Amino acid sequence: MKFAIKAVAASVILASAGGAFAQKGETVKIAWLDPLSGLMAAVGTNQLKSFQFISEEFNKKNAAGVKFEIIGIDNKLSPQETTSALRSAMDQGARYVVQGNGSGPALAIMDALEKHNARNPGKEVLFLNYAAVDPDLTNSKCSYWHFRLDADTSMKMEALTTYMKDLPEVKKVYLINQNYSHGHQVSKFAKEMMQRKRPDVQFVGDDLHPLAQVRDFAPYIAKIKASGADSVITGNWGSDLALLIKAANDAGLNNVNFYTYYGSVTGSPTAMGAAAAGRVYMVAYAHINLPGELNKIVVDYKKKFNDDMYTGSVYHAFTMLSEGFAKAKSTDPVKVAAVFEGMKFKSFNGEVEMRKTDHQLQQGLFISKWEKAGGKYPIDSENTGYTFVPVKYYEPYVASTPTSCQMKRP
Repeated sequence: MKFAIKAVAASVILASAGGAFAQKGETVKIAWLDPLSGLMAAVGTNQLKSFQFISEEFNKKNAAGVKFEIIGIDNKLSPQETTSALRSAMDQGARYVVQGNGSGPALAIMDALEKHNARNPGKEVLFLNYAAVDPDLTNSKCSYWHFRLDADTSMKMEALTTYMKDLPEVKKVYLINQNYSHGHQVSKFAKEMMQRKRPDVQFVGDDLHPLAQVRDFAPYIAKIKASGADSVITGNWGSDLALLIKAANDAGLNNVNFYTYYGSVTGSPTAMGAAAAGRVYMVAYAHINLPGELNKIVVDYKKKFNDDMYTGSVYHAFTMLSEGFAKAKSTDPVKVAAVFEGMKFKSFNGEVEMRKTDHQLQQGLFISKWEKAGGKYPIDSENTGYTFVPVKYYEPYVASTPTSCQMKRP
């Protein structure tokens, strides 16, 4: 009798789940391929910890009932090393790969997976890009096996210039960026979009410097000072932004505002400190004081590591994967990719949609400003007492940009 009751109860539970737990207990290996050495090691280390920490949170409860396992491999920020790391990951049984630092490594993964997946039916691997933002990755070079969770360079610049155009103090802009695809795109889109929205704005400098190699930005700051710029737009990240801001503070460049993409990334908040209050802006899909479940993760992460959890797209990744597995009733990348196309889900920045035409996530963007933490925004960055306070939120349609992707589906 007891067995019969248990059997009935079990059947009711399974029926109510509606097949969502078809993979319950299955372990899904996710390979993380990003830098753990060199000048960008601090950024990579933070993001690997973020993936590991959030995977543990989702392992407690997720829509598909699976277990996530993260395999971290150092790609040394190199496309060639990334290809080797990808082979190693696949040898270890990973069918999902995540990467975000550098569009060169991202393209290397996309190229490798196009070949691998075509030659190895039944062993396909899917790529979730959480931070590589070159627009070409979802335009001329788009791939069915690639899904981008960050907003691309053009989307962020659309939001940033929409905000800047209404600031009368913005008259002379200096561009300084890393000399690789993302930096080139920041420069290109800044000029194109500002010209369209505020043709009176002058660009008084446009510098490109080596990625993750410059240790002293004083000469660049001297050029900015001499140019008479009132604003700087930069897509720099990691040590390249931290050292740039530090050099600006050291030189007493107090009358210039910085408009950034990655002001909250490791090292930059400490470099900014109190001296940069009110002078640094950031365009991003998140900020660390967002309410809801992400807020709890940010707080718990800081308690555990005494570090900031600033890569919100990691949360996007696990939400999308767990819901995708549940809808596909499978963890097979082929079935999951089909479900991802056009998928909508609720995330920390509102409802987001994985656009089917190019696999670019459409999402709301924030403009935030470096200010003293407190009140509604109590969580500070890197224990500085300061944080990025949101000053404007743009719905997904505002920053959405068109795509030229001609998707080749298997």
